[in-house]
Amino acid sequence: MEAYCVKCKAKKEMQEAQEVTMKNGRKAMKGKCPDCGTSMFRIMGNK
Repeated sequence: MEAYCVKCKAKKEMQEAQEVTMKNGRKAMKGKCPDCGTSMFRIMGNK
């Protein structure tokens, strides 16, 4: 899963990606940046 790293300011492939459900019921992916280790988060579509 690809996501944007705020610290590196670039899109990168997420490591240790896990699917999570937010409070409003929408799905999202949570992981870490492979280079700097910063948390990455990507909101998924409704489908």
